[in-house]
Amino acid sequence: MDAVTYPNQDVAAFISEYLIPIRVRSNAIPLSEDFTVKWTPTHVMLDIKGKEHNRTVGFVPPEEMIPVLLMGMAKTCFDLDDLDQAMVYLDQIIRTYPKGHSAPGAIYLRGVSGYLATHDAKNLKQIYEKLRDDYPQSVWAQRSLPYRLL
Repeated sequence: MDAVTYPNQDVAAFISEYLIPIRVRSNAIPLSEDFTVKWTPTHVMLDIKGKEHNRTVGFVPPEEMIPVLLMGMAKTCFDLDDLDQAMVYLDQIIRTYPKGHSAPGAIYLRGVSGYLATHDAKNLKQIYEKLRDDYPQSVWAQRSLPYRLL
């Protein structure tokens, strides 16, 4: 990651603007034990109180890093019931990185967030339709199958 992803100007600028990065060695006890870090790199997204909301294990190429970080930010907001901000981050992934690996999960979580915010089942039906049409082989398309019945 140090040789490829972190030196990328876009990745560095994003991290600098939106996150507070902390680097901890995998053998740095107690943190490595507290967060069950067994492999590097491991990215753990924490809220302001230090609670974990998202984890990514393994190498992430530069073109995937920003959407991965946005997904972590969205999941943090989702977990903290800030659905409006979660949807902003998810919309950014969907709009800016539609061919990235994070896009299907962002579509799914965006629809769920929309449903929780409005209690309108059309948000769930739209998840299924979008994933069926654009990402039919994704695990998220499979997870959305029950929504086809709405």
